[in-house]
Amino acid sequence: MPTRGNGDTDWNAFDSNAYVDHNYRALRPDDEQILRVVRDFFRNHFDRHPSGPVPGIDVGSGANLYPALALLPWCSEITLFERAATNVRWLERQTPGYEANWDAFWDVLKEKEPYASVADPRARLRPAARVKQGNLFDLPVGRWGAGTMFFVAESMTTSHDEFREGVRRFAECLTPGAPFAAAFMAGSTGYRVGTELFPACSVTGEQVRDALDPFTESEVEITHIGIPGGYSLREGYEGMVVACGRRDRA
Repeated sequence: MPTRGNGDTDWNAFDSNAYVDHNYRALRPDDEQILRVVRDFFRNHFDRHPSGPVPGIDVGSGANLYPALALLPWCSEITLFERAATNVRWLERQTPGYEANWDAFWDVLKEKEPYASVADPRARLRPAARVKQGNLFDLPVGRWGAGTMFFVAESMTTSHDEFREGVRRFAECLTPGAPFAAAFMAGSTGYRVGTELFPACSVTGEQVRDALDPFTESEVEITHIGIPGGYSLREGYEGMVVACGRRDRA
């Protein structure tokens, strides 16, 4: 099968509303697990390494707000970095006051402090969000103090080399010691959004770890999230992988 790379895909054909309707109109059990893993990781990191608010980034935000919400208590600003013009417009509509379906995602985060102390997450996100269109392969080095990247590096290409390069660019955009959380579809063979088919490469937890290890301060924490019964998103994937760690200080 020929390689289909990131540059071979018309990302402006991405149907943001169809994506939300299929994936995030209601909170799924696997996303609920991911939220708890990421929430607890950031809490533990900032408990051990207290600091003032840091600039944060969500790489490849797409039509998904929950990675940015997971960053919200820790960040002075959050760059929502996205390539597809359709998703950029969707983010620009959502960040001033997001739709009610995202309340269920925030409810999971606010089970713990300091999320629980954020009285109005919409009001908190509104001035913090910085929607920026761009290609992750052009990300600047060493700019952000916390980061997320959900379902991006493995979901933009069939090439494992390009997957690893996407992971590298994400890691290198962070400042030394910065915490990060990234999520990946395991074993993905591609996915449809609306009427369009988009590329993916099949990765395992070990391949995710191997891609991140050269850029991290200590061992990457890998969590495998299985496919909950009756809740499979689509054919052609084997669950999800969450990777949490800290950018190295080299």
